[in-house]
Amino acid sequence: MDDAPESTATYWIGDRRWAMHASGFADAIAEAYANHQRPRCLCRPAGDGIEMYVARLMNGYIVKRMPNTGSQHATSCPSYELPADLSGLGQLVGTAIVENPATGETALKLDFPLSKLPGRSSQPPAASTSPNIASQGQKLSLRALLHYLWDQAELTHWHQGFTGKRNWAIVRRHLHSAATHKFARGSALQNRLYVPEVFSVEHRDPINARRLAKWTSALAHPGKPSQLMLLIGEVKEIVPSRYGFRAVIKHVPDQAFAIDERLFRQLERRFSGELALWGAFDSIHLVMIGTFCVSYSGLPTIDSLSLVTFTQEWIPVDSPHEAHLVRSLVNCRRSFLKTLRYNLCAGTSMASAVLTDLGDPFELHIATESDTLEENPLEGSNTRNQPAHHWVWHPSQQPLPPFPTVRTEALA
Repeated sequence: MDDAPESTATYWIGDRRWAMHASGFADAIAEAYANHQRPRCLCRPAGDGIEMYVARLMNGYIVKRMPNTGSQHATSCPSYELPADLSGLGQLVGTAIVENPATGETALKLDFPLSKLPGRSSQPPAASTSPNIASQGQKLSLRALLHYLWDQAELTHWHQGFTGKRNWAIVRRHLHSAATHKFARGSALQNRLYVPEVFSVEHRDPINARRLAKWTSALAHPGKPSQLMLLIGEVKEIVPSRYGFRAVIKHVPDQAFAIDERLFRQLERRFSGELALWGAFDSIHLVMIGTFCVSYSGLPTIDSLSLVTFTQEWIPVDSPHEAHLVRSLVNCRRSFLKTLRYNLCAGTSMASAVLTDLGDPFELHIATESDTLEENPLEGSNTRNQPAHHWVWHPSQQPLPPFPTVRTEALA
C-alpha cells in the first residue's frame, strides 16, 4: 500500500481548471506538454496560481513545481517544500543540484567517484563519508545524496494518514521514483542505484537473478576501471569475517558486502554516534549509502560509505533528542516536515522539523547544551530570516514543551 496521501491538487491548464485525479487530466497535461504550456497550481486562493511545468516520463507525463518555488505553495499542497535555507539544501541548489525545467532532468555533482582504477582505492574513505568544507555548496557528499533522494521521495513528509503504511517496499519504490531523470557523472542515477527489494524465501531465485542482472555493469574486468554502483540499504550487522569485515544488508541474506579493515576502522570513528543510537534503540533503523564494485567472481566490495539513522517511520534523525521529538510529533498526530543537514556539520544551528498543520510553516528547534533558557539559539542560524514564531526545546534543562495547538481552519 502506498503511503502517499490522496492529492487534492488542482491546476489551471489552458482555459480550464483541472483536479489531478479528474477524468481527462492525463490528456490535458500531455496536450500542455506538446503546446509548451505552463500549468498553474491553485493551492492558494489569492493570485493567479503558481507556475508549474510538465515533465515527460516513460509511461506518461507529470506536473512538477518549478525550481526554487516549493515554498510558495500552501503547506497542504503536494508541491510544497521547505525554503531551501531551512536545511542544508540551500547551499547546493544551483551548484550541486541543477534542474532543467525544459527537459525535466536534474544534473547532480558528486564529491565521490563512480569508478575506480584496478588496485586503487577511489579516494580516502574519510573524505567520502563525511561532509567537508571544500564540498559544501559545491558537490553532494554521500550523506547529502541520501538526504536529497529522501527529500525528493517526500519521505521527509509526515501526517497521521501515513501511520502503519510506510515500510521498506514503500521506501524503495519512492527512492527509485526520486532517482528518475537524475544524472551524475554522465550517467543516469537510476541505472547505478541498487536498493534491495523486499526478500521472500518463496521468490528467492528470481530476486537473486534480478540482483545479479542489476550488478552486471559493476563487474570488474582485468586492466579496466571498475564502474561503481550505489547501494542504499538497511544494515543488519557489520561484523568481522574470515578475511576483513562484512556488512550484511537486510533483504540481501544471500550475499554480504566486503569491507576492508581500513574502511571499517574509519567507520567506527566517523559514525560512532550513529552506531551508538542504533545500538541503544530497537526502533532505530541504520541505513547505509555507499559505492561498491563487484569482483569477477561476483563478490561485492564497499568502496566508500556513509551511515544515517532513521526512526521506525523511516524519518531521518541525527540524535536521540531528534528521535524523541519525531516520536512525540507522530504520537500527537501532527503533520510536519523533517529538515535535513545535507553537507552541513552537526554544530550548525537549524530547525529540526517544521510543523505544516498551522497554516504557515512553524519551526521546531532543539537547543544545544551550551544554550540557556534565556538565550536565543536561533542567533547565528543558517536561516536567512528569523521565524516570526518558533518552538525551542532545551533537552538538558526542561522536558519536551507542548507543541502549538492545531488550528481547525489550517486543516481545511
